[in-house]
Amino acid sequence: MRASDQAYQQLRDDIVSWRLAPGTALSEIELAARLGVSRTPLRAALARLALEGLVDTSRGRTGIVSDVSAESIAELFELREALEAQASRLAARRRDPAVFAALADGFAHADRTLADEGVDAYYAGIAAFDAAVDQAVGNPALRSALDGVRLHLARARRMAADNPVRLARAAAEHRLICEAIRDGDEALAASATAVHLRASLTAVLEALETRTAREAAR
Repeated sequence: MRASDQAYQQLRDDIVSWRLAPGTALSEIELAARLGVSRTPLRAALARLALEGLVDTSRGRTGIVSDVSAESIAELFELREALEAQASRLAARRRDPAVFAALADGFAHADRTLADEGVDAYYAGIAAFDAAVDQAVGNPALRSALDGVRLHLARARRMAADNPVRLARAAAEHRLICEAIRDGDEALAASATAVHLRASLTAVLEALETRTAREAAR
């Protein structure tokens, strides 16, 4: 893997997981030392992140991690609902039932995954679900559109990671989607996806409001 790709992947993971919080200044000297790369590949990585909207370079020479606002989150969820509902519908039409049966079983035991392996393992299951839907749909254009939206919403979704009640409900929602796709029920797959995303939006906005109030009180 090229140094610029390695730096890009690490920084993207740090931003999505909130190890680098919104507003964090991205010092090239410090980042190059931490990542073990020279400043040339680091700048290439930061440029890619800026194109994706994860880094804001409009405020000076030093980039910062871009902000997460309620307005931007709501807009992205509107777009994702349209894309994901169609993807679920197509996946139900073209699926391998065994794949989604296995995923449904995994979500049925999500509480055990969270208890034994933690939040990262839980989100790995979500990523496996997204990948299975993409594979079933088999539409590169739709996948490309979804990838961009998912990247930003993965960061927003992490704000609700400390809400075990929401995680349990989300697992149940994903299980229903998987079962609908497994059974070839296009209408249920699409509607269950819409219900899940609307519930997720509510949870994320509540988490953002709590975070904002906490930071204002400091």
